[in-house]
Amino acid sequence: MGLFRVRELVERLVDVQVRRPWVPLAIVATITLAFGLFASKLELRTRYDALLPDAQPSVQELRRVEARTSLSQTVLVLLEGPDRAALRRMGDALISPLLGLGPRVVSSVEDGPGETRRFLEPRAGLFVERTALEKLASDVDARWDYEIARETGSLLDEDDPPPPLTAEALKRRLEPDGPVDRFPDGYYERSDGTALVVVARSPVAGGDLARTSAAMQRIRIEVEAVKGSRREFAGLRVSYAGDMPTGLEEYSVLRDDLLGVGLAGIALVLGAVLLYFMRLRAVLVMALSIVAGLTWTFGLTQIVIGHLNVATGFLISIVAGNGINVGILYQSRYFEQRRAGSPAEEAARTAMRTTWLPTVVAALASAASYGSLLVTDFRAFRDFGLIAGSGMLLCWAVQTLAVFPLLMLLDRRPSEKAAWIDRFGMAYGKVFAWIVPRAPRALLAAGVGVTLAGGFSAVRYIVSDPMEYDMRKVQNDPRTASDLQRAWAICNEVLGASQGGMVVLADSGSEAKQLHDVLSARWNAAPAGAKPFAAVRSLWTFVPKEQDQKLPTLMALASRLEKAHDRGFVNEDDWQKLRPFLPPPDLTPFGIDDLPEETARPFTDKFGARGTLVFVEGQPTTSEDLHYLLRYADSFRETQLPSGKVIRGSGHAVIFADMLKAVVHDIPKAVSLSLLLTVVTVVVTFRRASSALSVLFSLTVGSAGVAAFLYLARVRLNFLNFAALPVTFGIGVDYAVNVAQRYYADGSRNVASALRTSGGAVVLCSLTTILGYLALLGSHNQAIRSLGTIGVVGEISCLLAAVVIMPAMWLAVRSFRFGHPGVFPTPQSG
Repeated sequence: MGLFRVRELVERLVDVQVRRPWVPLAIVATITLAFGLFASKLELRTRYDALLPDAQPSVQELRRVEARTSLSQTVLVLLEGPDRAALRRMGDALISPLLGLGPRVVSSVEDGPGETRRFLEPRAGLFVERTALEKLASDVDARWDYEIARETGSLLDEDDPPPPLTAEALKRRLEPDGPVDRFPDGYYERSDGTALVVVARSPVAGGDLARTSAAMQRIRIEVEAVKGSRREFAGLRVSYAGDMPTGLEEYSVLRDDLLGVGLAGIALVLGAVLLYFMRLRAVLVMALSIVAGLTWTFGLTQIVIGHLNVATGFLISIVAGNGINVGILYQSRYFEQRRAGSPAEEAARTAMRTTWLPTVVAALASAASYGSLLVTDFRAFRDFGLIAGSGMLLCWAVQTLAVFPLLMLLDRRPSEKAAWIDRFGMAYGKVFAWIVPRAPRALLAAGVGVTLAGGFSAVRYIVSDPMEYDMRKVQNDPRTASDLQRAWAICNEVLGASQGGMVVLADSGSEAKQLHDVLSARWNAAPAGAKPFAAVRSLWTFVPKEQDQKLPTLMALASRLEKAHDRGFVNEDDWQKLRPFLPPPDLTPFGIDDLPEETARPFTDKFGARGTLVFVEGQPTTSEDLHYLLRYADSFRETQLPSGKVIRGSGHAVIFADMLKAVVHDIPKAVSLSLLLTVVTVVVTFRRASSALSVLFSLTVGSAGVAAFLYLARVRLNFLNFAALPVTFGIGVDYAVNVAQRYYADGSRNVASALRTSGGAVVLCSLTTILGYLALLGSHNQAIRSLGTIGVVGEISCLLAAVVIMPAMWLAVRSFRFGHPGVFPTPQSG
């Protein structure tokens, strides 16, 4: 009764479409305009934390850190040239104009730790271990006694004198691996003097693209102005690295990708439609209906989600390539009837009457396969599933409402006359109608072989841990930002691993000190070859321990050296080199509140609380290895202080680690649900078990082909290309359903006829989807390209299963039953 009522509604709908085509078109146009207003407000978010749920602890902690710090982004201005002095002068000249941009644009600028070094140099001895400092003082006293004895002629033994009091020897012992020893001259510069880095920090949040772009533009203008202010600066090369230029570069590449991939996908799809129908009106109908469908889809996206991310931004091409299938099936049957002599109105009624159910099943199967991603915890997958799944249903609704009314307005000829150009159109199914009957048993055996090989491959693939752990394989192609990559490499060489440090926020300076001590103990306890991070830096790094115990020894050492200089035991040249490292007479112990502003600024939150920020630096040589990144993230994700309080950490390391864990956790759920929904859709659609089993056999063969490809091609799964796997089931059913529906609806069970008609339309449907995925191969992002590759292989595998293996099975079963292989109704010409 329910199906009869639906058919009655379909008859009424097509009657309105034929008699009053402007009515449904006006409805579609009105809704499209409304959704278009929402779609125009859709924003693109390029940050990877947008791929995780807002409730994820790492995301919440990242938001808290961003809200409490004024160092959201960095701009590293890299100056290069052969003249060290010119580089230093330009670096110094940049500080004032960049600070002049104001604290809302630039919160701090420095070209070296000059102020920090001036404060710490006379206190360098306090950073020496107490036993080493006492040994140094003892050695200096021994040399003093030696020199006095030799001067007074009382020296008894000259065979083993104490070490001389040279600046080089003393500085080496007074300058351990302290906080500023990397920059002995107070500049962030290369050791050979050919490069200098100016570090600017901005409070602009990374997600605020408008303010980020404006801030970067103003910084570039000031840098160019300084460069042009002196002749000696003209020959220096200026490049940029840091969070801000990197984020803008990634956004620019992604935006260009979306535009290029989307337009290329739509153009390829419409080109395939033209080559199939050889009618401009068919292309116009498809273009208008798919643009409306995309507008509905992304208008709804803005209402429900509010933004696109690096995973969902490329769905324009995918939705267009897959969503257009409904219109292809409608028009294919319509023009088939027109060529048979039916007038336009009758052709529309017949096409709607015979095609609506397969299109519903196809749309539901595709929506279900995409919708299976909604059960995942990974936000990127959920958004992907929601947009693509709703897109399939909305494209079905648009095309069901609009295709036939558009045809009624554009196709006014009383009959469709055959033309020579028709020989080249609507023939995609003929080659399969010719191939399949000639070797049905062999083709069926091949399908069974693919199924067995695919099952074996699937098991081996899962056991082999197919996840991608090389982060370079999921990022933009390095060639797209070669100058940025080069600048990053030099800046990291100069500044060290600190630029990749993750910020951990404590509620107070005392808690930060406890955190620093716990993390340091964690590092010390780790084996030499498995250190979880490179170093821990906090404001307490600049405050030496045991100052009260060390200070008397250091003051006595300074006094002894000064007397040694007065007596000539230390020459004048050595004394001038050594003097900055000796404490003044009034030196007292100091804490974090005594440190210079330049030193404290990176560790101070925006409310002025000093020492609340702790930096955990990763190993620069292994930062692209996700295995290491997992260990690195877990080392500071949660830290329990001696007080019992737990301090959480975040940053891109923890975000990426959480993304990998979410993907691994979500794969079984999404794939299982997609398979279940697909099977249920088939069983509900086909009441006869033989019909359902035919379609499920095609699904099995197509999926097995994908599994064999993944294993043999050694494809690694990542947080983007995984989405193609559950979608394969919907694809595998989509095409098989339409071919089987036409085959079983034909009373003569003519395999060749089903392949020439619905089979040809299915080939075009697959071709448009293939082209939608193929457009992704033009992306600069390697993960998106791999998604496109898996999608193309899935389409081809499932298509061949639907138009080759499944029809071959029908013929092979018939031949076994009746004893004469290859016998089937004689194909009709055309």
